[in-house]
Formats: sequence, structure tokens, C-alpha cells
Amino acid sequence: MRTALVQVESPLDEPWQERVERVGSLVSGLDAPDLVVLPELWATGYFAFDGYDELAQPMTGPLVETLRGWASDLGIHLAAGSVLERDETGRLHNTALLIGPDGELTLTYRKVHVFGYQSLESKLLSPGDDATVAETDLGTVGMTTCYDLRFPELYRHLVDQGARIVIVPAAWPAPRLEHWQLFTRARAVEDQVVLIACNAAGRQGDVELAGHSAVIDPWGRVLAEAGSDEEVVVVDVDLDVVDATRIEFPVLDDRRLRTTSTFAREDLA
Repeated sequence: MRTALVQVESPLDEPWQERVERVGSLVSGLDAPDLVVLPELWATGYFAFDGYDELAQPMTGPLVETLRGWASDLGIHLAAGSVLERDETGRLHNTALLIGPDGELTLTYRKVHVFGYQSLESKLLSPGDDATVAETDLGTVGMTTCYDLRFPELYRHLVDQGARIVIVPAAWPAPRLEHWQLFTRARAVEDQVVLIACNAAGRQGDVELAGHSAVIDPWGRVLAEAGSDEEVVVVDVDLDVVDATRIEFPVLDDRRLRTTSTFAREDLA
């Protein structure tokens, strides 16, 4: 699986339409990837809190339609990062998207663990209430978003549904880079998945983002890692490593306790 991590800078003084056009040029210039991955809220900027209400769109809005067009025009699987979604009741969500080569939405995931520490996300956005997987030509895929990395039960929930690949768009700040590197490797190892984590780069307002997007295999080996600036990293991933690892070292079969949580809204209160 040829995977391209497009580690985007989203300066708050750059109009989102111009950024979408710029990133679209980066994506269209890639050399025949199977999967392209973008960061969390890259189009609008995660830290553009004052603009959340104005920038949010429904899933039928122009941003998602543009992203679907990229996937179908290029014939790729596009993990389009996340978008500010306005649902039918008017609530806002941080919603990650996986789009198939036919331009159809393969998987949507509303971020379950909205962030509160030095962030307004938890005040402005409503959390999702579940995480599911999708069967794709690449394998069984799950998605989580940024802060979710600190909650291992969410990843085990995806593994229990058959996840072999977990994609993580993020806007993880530079002061906690070591946590980012620790958690991405830990989630890959403990759940024996290929973990594909695409982080934002550069500065958004007063916040410096960590970058260091990475692809990590089930043994915790970092197959590719970006630096701290905007860049594209391409790596070929052998997905057979997931089953091979689980056969050679069957830790998941040795579990004694299993969760039945569905991550219902009341469980998060």
C-alpha cells in the first residue's frame, strides 16, 4: 500500500479556500498512491476557534464535495483529515473522513474525545458517540482523531471490530511531541495494527504544531516519519505484517478481559 502523508501547515491568515486549492495541487502531484492522508481540520485550521461557527459545513457542503472529487478524479483512497461538520440539528462536530476511489464516503468518524486543555474544542463542538470500521480494498480500516490517542480503549474497540489499519489525523502541538511519538507507537504495538498518523505542521496563531507524521507497524517500527515543517512523506507498507505479527506473537488472543462499550454518549458524561 503506497501511502502518502500530506503534513499541512494551516496559518490562520491564509483563507481556507486558498489552502484547499494549494493542498489539492500537492495531492494531485503525487505519484500513484493507494492512500493519501491529511491532518485534523487542516482546511479551516484547528485553532481557528473564532471561525468555527462560520466555517462549519454539512457533509454535503462544498468542502466535502471537493474532497470527494479529488478521490474520484485521482482514483485514490483519501483519508481527508477531519472537517468542521454542522449536523442536521445545527451542532458542530470534528468529523474525520475516508473517501473511496469512487468518490463515495467510506467511513465517517465524529471525534469522541473533544479536547479541553488550552483549547475551546470541547466548548464549541459536540463529541461523537461511537467508532466503527470500514471494509476497503486496503483492508479493514478504523479512524480516530488526535486527542483520542490518549484513550487506548477506543483503539481496542476498533480492533474488536476487526481493524487492521488505524488512521489518525491530528493537530498535535509541539510542546507535547514526545507524547505524540510515544502514543502512536504504543497504540500500534498494543493493538497490533498499522497506525498511520498525519499531524499538522507550522504555526496556527500562538500555537506551534509538532508535525512528525508517521507510519508505524505492529512491532512499533517507524516505517516513515516527517519532520516539523510542511512536507509530503511517501512510504510503501506491506499490510501482511499485521496478520504475520498476530500469528507470531498472539497477544490479542491472550486477553482475559474484553470491553463491550459502545462509547455511548452517557458513557462520556
